Amino acid sequence: MNTTLHYLIRPMSHGRFADFGLLLLRFGPGCIMAKVHGWGKMTHFSEYSADFYNFLGLGSSFSLGLVVFAELICALLIVLGFFTRLATIPLIIAMLVIIFDVNAGEEIYKYETPLLFMMIFVVLMITGAGKYSLDYKLFSKANRITA
Repeated sequence: MNTTLHYLIRPMSHGRFADFGLLLLRFGPGCIMAKVHGWGKMTHFSEYSADFYNFLGLGSSFSLGLVVFAELICALLIVLGFFTRLATIPLIIAMLVIIFDVNAGEEIYKYETPLLFMMIFVVLMITGAGKYSLDYKLFSKANRITA
């Protein structure tokens, strides 16, 4: 297996309490992101697409599609703990765009929530999903790594 890909999906156990903490860290913010942000954008896609932020000139509909993918699909992958490290990447990028582009120069309350979400996703990218995840269940038999 490619070593970079192996690192991105390898399961790790951090100890029982830390693994439970990672489960909560995945479940709470992942569900909030998927339900409040992703699902709402998907169900109102046609309404939002006309006025949605046009990221890098890709078009507002395409930009909205990328955000729906990140906020709904990737958030659900994080909740399940499936390809967790990879799933955090689009969410981190989306939060960075909100912080540094969409809300650039605004007061902190405009980007406080995306900043908090981004920090959670960065932690999950560094630690992985932990023992209570599909990553651990599916990928640990061949290559168990414990901390």
